[in-house]
Amino acid sequence: MARRPLAVVTGGAGFIGSHMVDLLVARGFRVHALDNLSGGRRANLAQHGANPDVVLDERDIRAIAPGDALFEDATYVFHFAGIGDIVPSIEKPADYMSVNVQGTVAMLEAARAAKVGKFVYAASSTCYGLAAVPTPEDHPIAPQYPYALSKNMGEQAAFHWHKLYRLPVNAIRIFNAYGTRSRTSGAYGAVFGVFLRQKLAGKPFTVVGDGTQRRDFLYVTDVAKAFLAAAETAISGEAWNVGAGQPQSVNRLVELLGGDSVFIPKRPGEPDCTFADIGKIKRDLGWAPEISFDDGVAKVAAAIDYWRDAPLWDPTSIARATEAWFDALTPAA
Repeated sequence: MARRPLAVVTGGAGFIGSHMVDLLVARGFRVHALDNLSGGRRANLAQHGANPDVVLDERDIRAIAPGDALFEDATYVFHFAGIGDIVPSIEKPADYMSVNVQGTVAMLEAARAAKVGKFVYAASSTCYGLAAVPTPEDHPIAPQYPYALSKNMGEQAAFHWHKLYRLPVNAIRIFNAYGTRSRTSGAYGAVFGVFLRQKLAGKPFTVVGDGTQRRDFLYVTDVAKAFLAAAETAISGEAWNVGAGQPQSVNRLVELLGGDSVFIPKRPGEPDCTFADIGKIKRDLGWAPEISFDDGVAKVAAAIDYWRDAPLWDPTSIARATEAWFDALTPAA
């Protein structure tokens, strides 16, 4: 009996990475999950606890050298590991360059040594900056802060390894992923984690601006399926946008979650709308989103207890947490 194929998932105990592990196991893969648990949680892989074909390695990605046994015989590498959030990247840019750029190089080198069949890089739509919408893949690149820059530099490194070393590489530029298991700790950041903890505490939702800003929210299982499609295709050297292609307002999210709102100042450097042009991935890979926004929010709300230990933000604590953001990104008078 032939041994099942192996995939490496970096950030495999994290938000998107753990859903990637679920999908791969369901499709018959063995999985090596690499995650130092700085943002991921062992509990995200608990459903695979008795499965000997799912291995969690808790090393930092920067500690992996070419020839590491974790990558031996791997068919695919899905690279999600890294650090996110805007404010910490403004405060500690060198950390982001180290983890998101040098860490990516370490993964590329490990994948190259293992002669993997495909390396799929988790890129970010923040590379486009304050973009025209809907945003195609050939839109000018204009990162607004170090997180966005570091993710784009990681993407450039991946494609450089493809060009120079012929490593089969594709990239997925993720727009606004949401869903169960999204991060619950750390800096002020993604709207879902903020709102869900506020709802649990019976506090008003802290809505930025007037709430009419729209985001291209895509449910996490649809994201994972896009990554698998990008691995299984014969195409290499391509980047694809992944979003729902149907931006939703923050006010609509508030309506679906149910609760009162308090409004806080609009932040500089943030687009009024993110809107992925997903025509290319539909044409090339036959991928399309499956989970509607209403259904996705209902899935998250049903699992709301997951966010009980998340930080509870209010207008005062948010104002303190975003001082560096306003200082760095407010245009000079």
